[in-house]
Amino acid sequence: MGRKKKLSRGVAVVGGGLSKLGMFKDQNSKDFFSESYLEMLGSVDKGIDPKDIEAIYLGNFTNDYFVNQAHWGPIISDLVGHVPKPITRTEGACASSALAFREGVFAIASGFYDIVLVGGLEQMSRRSTEEVAEGLGMAGSPYEVAAGFTFPGVFGTIATSYFAKYNTNRETLFNVTIKSHSNAPLNPKAQFPLSIRDFMNARIERCKQKGEPIPDWKDEKDFLRDTKVNPPIAWPMHLFDCCPISDGAACLLLVAEDIAKNFTDEPIYVAGIGQGSGYSLHATSNITSFEATRNAAKEAYEMSGFTPDDIQFAEVHDCFSMAEILHLEDLGFYKPGEGHKATAEGLTRLDGPKPINTSGGLKTKGHPVGATGAAQIYEVWMQLRERAGKRQVPNKNLRVGGAHNLGGTGGTCTFTILERR
Repeated sequence: MGRKKKLSRGVAVVGGGLSKLGMFKDQNSKDFFSESYLEMLGSVDKGIDPKDIEAIYLGNFTNDYFVNQAHWGPIISDLVGHVPKPITRTEGACASSALAFREGVFAIASGFYDIVLVGGLEQMSRRSTEEVAEGLGMAGSPYEVAAGFTFPGVFGTIATSYFAKYNTNRETLFNVTIKSHSNAPLNPKAQFPLSIRDFMNARIERCKQKGEPIPDWKDEKDFLRDTKVNPPIAWPMHLFDCCPISDGAACLLLVAEDIAKNFTDEPIYVAGIGQGSGYSLHATSNITSFEATRNAAKEAYEMSGFTPDDIQFAEVHDCFSMAEILHLEDLGFYKPGEGHKATAEGLTRLDGPKPINTSGGLKTKGHPVGATGAAQIYEVWMQLRERAGKRQVPNKNLRVGGAHNLGGTGGTCTFTILERR
């Protein structure tokens, strides 16, 4: 039996920033990172001299492909006046900046640094939808690529298996989509700040203006059943089951626990952090569960001393609506086969007992892949500081939150638990 893994030195988050997420073809990754960086500087209650930042860890998946520019570390180091101090790029597909966060935590916990900036960026909008699909496909395994799988295809396959295994159907995904889109209008950074009802009303208004027949949808689920507005992408994944193509950046300021109060009276502490790896689809023994998530969660729970019941809210990697349901189960929030039922019962709503993806999730907030992990942790940090505005979890004793970030088709995963003491 191995020893219990603990940080040798405590680490706190004392600042954070997130750019507006969306499609910004007339901007570039430096613009996005500048936006998030400036917000981070302004968020440190007692101030931070950028010259005191000793190292930067930067997540990026593949701007090499998306904008034909690699080696983003020194570009960002120059941008923020960090030269000649070290900056390291991390890559783990969609989990790239969560890996940057993890490396930053370890750098401080080791005692080598006291103050570290972590973050991530990605620019995807300069490529066509087909090219983006090809770029993202590079995060799949060689076996999946050879078989012709795209990411919607992978999660479509997983969903079909889940439906058969647990006797449910595509309509179970509607509850995830409707819930996520209900949170989106409350997030000023979201790429699609629209509820499903907003989409319905906009389409009805368009039909009126064009003199076309008015749709007779009874409710949001009726809208999602209509393949004219919600066409199939890779059955059973339809348009509203899939996250968008996004640009954006996020960053967080980490400091050693013993100096955290020098920066803010409300530091948020890293309670647990875990990482796992996983098999390709052809090799996994259970296509409705991710080994990487289960291992990351186990490691984070052991480090923190918390259990799944202690996690009051979480951001999970909902690249597709089906993914959110799987993560609820793999993180231990609900038993296998129960995640879809919990969602249907409203347990994961903003006002429910276990709010999930208060930001709107990847589905509506946006998914600039290299920035997503840091953006998820930013949301948990904002919630624990009670700075989330209209989307603030209505719990007066909010103390523990989690951020789950999945890379590729389940090959890399991190789970980070933050705590307000």
